[in-house]
Amino acid sequence: MEKFEKILVPLDGSNCAEDVFPRIEKLATDLKATLVLLRVAYAHVFPGTDPTEAEVKVVREAEEYLDKLKKRLEAEGYKVETHVRYGHDAEEILDHAAQKEIDLIAMTTHGRSGIKRFLLGSVAEKVLRYSAKPVFLVRCT
Repeated sequence: MEKFEKILVPLDGSNCAEDVFPRIEKLATDLKATLVLLRVAYAHVFPGTDPTEAEVKVVREAEEYLDKLKKRLEAEGYKVETHVRYGHDAEEILDHAAQKEIDLIAMTTHGRSGIKRFLLGSVAEKVLRYSAKPVFLVRCT
């Protein structure tokens, strides 16, 4: 059986993304694994605005979000790392998993189908399709 020492948990700041925690917390406890929280930040910049300022702002907000989660999880006894990356969700998640000795990726999926999935895309589907690591998906409620 594979040893899962580091579990990557990509988060987008939504309640849906956090639906993974009840299941992944139990798994991390059973496996004595470290939870690696990842937030991918991206700033949509409008003409006439400073792109650097927008990028710094979204990265700072992502760091603050992860810090709150880290404190809560550590208070419950979990080993936690946090990382913020800037770019496009699926690509950054896959790259982070490849570079950081991640053993499992655990994330939620909205479960969209049809036209909604076509228009909005699916980060979870891209990660599942292209990941060299095992992926644990939880449908958000």
